[in-house]
Amino acid sequence: MNYKKITAAVTAALLTVLTGCNSDGKAPAETTAEVLADIHNKSNIENGTILHAWCWSFDTVRESLPDIAAAGYTAVQVSPVNEVIPGGNGGLQLMGKGKWYYQYQPTDWTVGNYQLGTEEQFVRMCAEAENYGISVIVDVVPNHTAGDIGAVSDSLINAAGGLDKLYHANYTKRISNYTSRIECTSYSLSGLPDVNTENPAFQDYFIAYLNRLIEDGADGFRYDTAKHIALPDDPQVDPDLPNNFWERVTTEITDAENIFNYGEVLQGDNDRIEQYLTAIGHTTASDYGKLLRGYLIGEMLNAELLTGFQVGGSENVVTWVESHDNYTDGSSAALDDSKILRGWAVIAAQGGGTPLFFDRPYGATGYDRWGSMNRIGAAGSPLYKDPAVAAVNRFRTAMSGESTELTNCAENAVLLINRGSRGVVAVNSKALKDQSISAPTSLPNGIYPDRSGMNGDFTVKDGTLTGELKKGTVAVLYNEGYTEPLKLPDVSIDTDTFIIDGSLDITLRLTGAGSGTYTLDGREETYTDGDTLTLPAGTEELKLSAGSADGTSVMTYYFTERQTVPASAEIGFTKPTGWGDTIYAYIYNESGSSLRKNSVWPGEEMVSAGDGTYTYTLSEEWDSALVIFSDGKNQYPAAMEPGLDLAEGMLYSVPE
Repeated sequence: MNYKKITAAVTAALLTVLTGCNSDGKAPAETTAEVLADIHNKSNIENGTILHAWCWSFDTVRESLPDIAAAGYTAVQVSPVNEVIPGGNGGLQLMGKGKWYYQYQPTDWTVGNYQLGTEEQFVRMCAEAENYGISVIVDVVPNHTAGDIGAVSDSLINAAGGLDKLYHANYTKRISNYTSRIECTSYSLSGLPDVNTENPAFQDYFIAYLNRLIEDGADGFRYDTAKHIALPDDPQVDPDLPNNFWERVTTEITDAENIFNYGEVLQGDNDRIEQYLTAIGHTTASDYGKLLRGYLIGEMLNAELLTGFQVGGSENVVTWVESHDNYTDGSSAALDDSKILRGWAVIAAQGGGTPLFFDRPYGATGYDRWGSMNRIGAAGSPLYKDPAVAAVNRFRTAMSGESTELTNCAENAVLLINRGSRGVVAVNSKALKDQSISAPTSLPNGIYPDRSGMNGDFTVKDGTLTGELKKGTVAVLYNEGYTEPLKLPDVSIDTDTFIIDGSLDITLRLTGAGSGTYTLDGREETYTDGDTLTLPAGTEELKLSAGSADGTSVMTYYFTERQTVPASAEIGFTKPTGWGDTIYAYIYNESGSSLRKNSVWPGEEMVSAGDGTYTYTLSEEWDSALVIFSDGKNQYPAAMEPGLDLAEGMLYSVPE
């Protein structure tokens, strides 16, 4: 567990929560984001809620802290902060000219990278999070390095004792049998070189990285691909090197007893999850998430089967409705915002586990995964701060210490999460049908407003809870310990596209404040709700902000200029020495809801123009497309690298 430093003012605020009154006996008045955050966010990460700010930059997280705090989160989890391979020539699209998964290709374990920000920006983010009572969890990736070993830093290689000591002997051999623990822990995962995590010199280097993160303000770590790092009793790759990675990284770091650690252990194929729970302290609960997603899609929430987290009875797990892995691979595509909200209510209203809210990209749906901005660094979907999501977060904090019981009612269409005799969250599994609730309860007699704002009042009389639960909604019911949420402004823009074709007209939106500001091209202007703004060609960034007595909300939008290549345009390629005589051009665009391509791999054959030069004429128009050249064996750019920007009349060549 991680306990924050608490000021005298915050201590008074926490006492207010416990007593329900100020020192003068009057009801509390919440006026600042800092006080609200400290009231509603437990210092104990384990008992709170985590916002997974997937691919947000450090500055974006820092600017969003008032909203994160007001939404009741305990912690924010950031993407890997270590030095990474600059894929796609440093492009910052989630998919396309750049890729999110380069974050998981370390070239060194130092703090800061081109995708999320510098170490100085990380430090500022952590310091501001401390002010809001928000803990910072860092996603760390010790299992492998970038696929391009040539990009791995000399400092890391030398610290490990050379390349042969940095990697396992079979580091390039792909795992073929996941039931084999020796393959799982020492062979290559997804083609990435497997680090020798038993090497004491590497362990020292990685622990120094963890300690630097702790010094900079980190409060916990998520260990990526933890199942692929050996447990103490797993087969040893080297008889002289014990499997002691987990023991060292969980005990030899600074302030080890207060650091929150959890490992990504995807269940199945000899996962040994109970042993990982013992070794690390916490793991993910992937089977529970899969079960919950299935129930949400099937519109049935079975209380008996949803009781327990399917990890051998332990509650030391991080739970989720979806993770970045099952989102990016499309397996959670059938979940819309309503299903995510209801699934969140199921996991976050319970007392066990530590729920993690994965924030999808801005403008994304399950079937359009990269969203309308398709941008690394930007804040994601505003669903994370939806009033109903925030109400569930606040409920969880208020119910700390109360027992959890799951029951069904309304002919099993409704799941009730009962928290002792103080609160209930009701979840309607049906998207298109209202439900009348009449269920036994331990709540005291009285009227219970739905704190989510989605339904009206519910009534408890003589041990029976009654009320109307609208289709596809949740009801958050409690009176004892309830405090009014902050009312932060909401800033946004009305547009479905972030591609500028010459210029782009947008409407600026604002609620909760009389006026706000926008920053464009370095100048700051005042605006009111409904004002229109024309963004000129070349606009890359627009920042909106607005403040109230309760705090300030900030949102930054990113834009891309349209790059259209017309049909009949011609491109060329100079063949490198050693390539074959048949050259292909593979043109594609994967930034939308589905992959568009000119042909199946390796593409369409180019025409030889002599002297090693080949040409290709486009048969259709392309927007913001990429191109890869190949002879069927060799390719440029290399595998796992995005293509080159498609440009009319361009003669491409491989750099010497």
